Amino acid sequence: MPINYYIFLAIALFSIGVAGVLTRRNAIIIFMCVELMLNAVNLLLVAFSKMHYENVVMFNPTSPVGTEAQLFVFFIMVVAAAEVSVGLAIIVMMYRNIHSVDVNFLNRLKH
Repeated sequence: MPINYYIFLAIALFSIGVAGVLTRRNAIIIFMCVELMLNAVNLLLVAFSKMHYENVVMFNPTSPVGTEAQLFVFFIMVVAAAEVSVGLAIIVMMYRNIHSVDVNFLNRLKH
């Protein structure tokens, strides 16, 4: 499958994520859109790694090249899981204080 399909899919996913972050006010939806953007980046990393691996294997079949991007994806997923756990804890505390998950109410917490 050509790399163009993966690029177009990742661009679409990332664009949907950016549109969701910029237009929504619900904190949970914003976190889901951020996760969508991270998954789009992960998709591109894996697709480019696969493309690079196929090009290297043609010239040197014993080369270990191609696993670096999968390691980056693994670390991105670990950081995303930590971000979700901390973010959901913040959302729960915000809901307990102001009984809403609307991010516009966060300005009230400044005072």
